[in-house]
Amino acid sequence: MFMEKQSIEEGEGGKWNTKWGVFVQELKKVSHIAAPMVTVTILQYMLQVVSVMMVGHLGQLALSSVAIATSLTNVTGFSLLFGMACALETLCGQAHGAEQYQRVGTFTYSAVICLLLVCIPISVLWIYTDKLLILIGQDPLISVEAGKFSMWLIPSLFSYAILQSLVRYLQIQSVILPMLLSSVASLCFHLPLCWALIFKLKLGNAGASLAICLSYVLNVILLGLYVKYSSVCKKTRASLSKDVFLSMGKFFQYAIPSAVMVCLEWSSFEVVILLGGLLPNPKLETSVLSICLTITSLHYLVQYSFSAAASTLVSNELGAGKPRAARDAVFAVLVLSVLEFIIASTIIFFCRYILGYAFSNEMDVVNYVKDMTPFLCLSIIMDSLQAVLSGVARGCGWQHIGAYVNLGAYYVVGIPVALFLGFGLHLKGEGLWSGLVAGATVQSILLAIITCLTNWEKQAMEARRRVFEGVGKIPTHNELD
Repeated sequence: MFMEKQSIEEGEGGKWNTKWGVFVQELKKVSHIAAPMVTVTILQYMLQVVSVMMVGHLGQLALSSVAIATSLTNVTGFSLLFGMACALETLCGQAHGAEQYQRVGTFTYSAVICLLLVCIPISVLWIYTDKLLILIGQDPLISVEAGKFSMWLIPSLFSYAILQSLVRYLQIQSVILPMLLSSVASLCFHLPLCWALIFKLKLGNAGASLAICLSYVLNVILLGLYVKYSSVCKKTRASLSKDVFLSMGKFFQYAIPSAVMVCLEWSSFEVVILLGGLLPNPKLETSVLSICLTITSLHYLVQYSFSAAASTLVSNELGAGKPRAARDAVFAVLVLSVLEFIIASTIIFFCRYILGYAFSNEMDVVNYVKDMTPFLCLSIIMDSLQAVLSGVARGCGWQHIGAYVNLGAYYVVGIPVALFLGFGLHLKGEGLWSGLVAGATVQSILLAIITCLTNWEKQAMEARRRVFEGVGKIPTHNELD
């Protein structure tokens, strides 16, 4: 009897050790991708942050106009390209996991061509930024300055389209170091360039835009050279053939819902910035809301690194036919994400008295940012959860489901709550931002429910069918782990 009990305990201990060992291995995989990606994403986003911070010291008019222009260009351009490029996390990630390496390069070529084509109508829209802003009720003086910023930002669209495609191409192969080095070089180039164009050459908003454009171009050149000549990319490097054009339809099949998924979320934040321009004292409101958006966006990019790790590992494991490994990866990413947002939100809350000084020397701005910090911390917590779960959705290819979730969370709940609190209850900026927190909360809950109910074996079969469609034999259920 004693021996049987001892055997059972040893068996249970062995299972526990095995599970713990698997969890530790997944944590190592996640850290290998997420840790350097944190630096990469922050450095890339810092190009815009540095420009906003420098322009902010020219006065409220300059800061508010750049805030409005950044909001409009993000919602109509950068978020669209970013979202469409996310389709590569599904297509290239699962193809790489299934060892269909040439398809990785083919899909990337298709993405570059498709995104460059999309840049053309966006550029036309940006030419009329000032007229569009005046049409929707924004201050004419702010609108004219915002128009100048947007006009000079047009060339950056095309380099950004190529950059996002190359980032996804390298990310799904877990090749992060080249992106890290190119991002460091671009930011080091951007800092003195932006300062010189804004303050020395007195170009103001136009100088900030021009600095962003040139820095993106440098980043693209450095990554392009690496992809072309590095032996690491030899297996996935494809030629420009008819397969690239034939794959454009497949890319758009996932790119459109990916873009909708991202744009619905990003645009809700930008809508709140624009609504801030309709409040009393619009310069102060838009400036402070823009600062809050910049801070939460900067932190979101930290969580996006965990999201990238989730989508890379999930797509690779599903493409390889390993559903249990995909599920374990999700759990490991969530654990790290929770630890990070607890630390980050705590630090930001205790720094609330000095946070505003990074963006402005005006005391009314600094004090308003201090009052907004508790709401900012709540949004950081909820955005962190939904970021990781959105990465899981991209890895599985559920972009269409994510689009419906974001539509309901932000436009059925978030924006109406923001309008009610901001204008109905006269809570102004605090009310508008509370609406975003409500939307992110609903989004996180819905995505968590979907993830918990996922049939990972079924997702692995669908991933394998997707990869091998038109290529050859589709694996059977028995081939899964």
